[in-house]
Amino acid sequence: MNSPRGTLEQWRALQAVVEHGGYVQAAEQLFRSQSTISYAVTKLQALLGIKLLEVHGRKATLTDAGAVLLRRSRQLLNDAAEIEQLAMQLSQGREAEIHFVVDAAFPTAMLMRVLKRFSHVCEGTRVQLKEAVLSGGGEALDAGNADLVICGRAPPQFLGNALLDVEFVAVAHPDHALHRLNRVLSVSDLSRELQVVIRDSGVKHNVDSGWLGAEHRWTVTSIQSAAAAINAGLGFAWLPRHEVQDKLDAGNLKVLPLREGQTYCVNLKLIFGKPGSTGPATQQLADLLFDTARH
Repeated sequence: MNSPRGTLEQWRALQAVVEHGGYVQAAEQLFRSQSTISYAVTKLQALLGIKLLEVHGRKATLTDAGAVLLRRSRQLLNDAAEIEQLAMQLSQGREAEIHFVVDAAFPTAMLMRVLKRFSHVCEGTRVQLKEAVLSGGGEALDAGNADLVICGRAPPQFLGNALLDVEFVAVAHPDHALHRLNRVLSVSDLSRELQVVIRDSGVKHNVDSGWLGAEHRWTVTSIQSAAAAINAGLGFAWLPRHEVQDKLDAGNLKVLPLREGQTYCVNLKLIFGKPGSTGPATQQLADLLFDTARH
């Protein structure tokens, strides 16, 4: 690929002339002399071999070709500004990338709101997002593979702070055999039916979520898959209330009338994977998570 002929300053001069209506106005905005601006635009046109501007009286207007090229150059100038902003952030110690592990029980809608806010305040920092179930988050901390982790089960050497309580509720399709019993249910009733459980994403301490030891069991890899299976009438499961509340309200799912254990709560903590060397972008992401969870 050939090297660019024009410079960013030349394109910036052209943009200023067009936006502010002339060379004098552009010079004032860019704190340059009028002759400097005029020379930059003339040089750019000569290098490109095409006329970009036409001057009518004191007003400069774009040619058709100039309009096309200026539109493309705006993105070029924006990209250059973003690169400079990123360089400034990195020079101040801001991380180029964050490895973020999130328990699957954390509400997806809330997570996306946080990441959207984060993208505006830390535009140059990439986020490597990984979903974990049960011991998966703890294993990421043990292995040193995460900068920030949301999990319910943390290794003892990691403290963390309480972030959000997630309620799990026992549910099944309204036509499921357990609902047709029309009475309060016991563990014995559940043991005769198919239970859908969520596979632990960890390897060392693998324990499937909520399994009662029933002989009939289907194991899936995500909460969304478990919810889909229950919604199709394929068994019962404990699922996050925020994941199934709309289906409960619509009557597509129904809470099981258990004598005990109908619901349980998981306290999700936010834990820094490298607490002694947490970067400013990681801290910013953590602050946004706490702020969003409180509201």
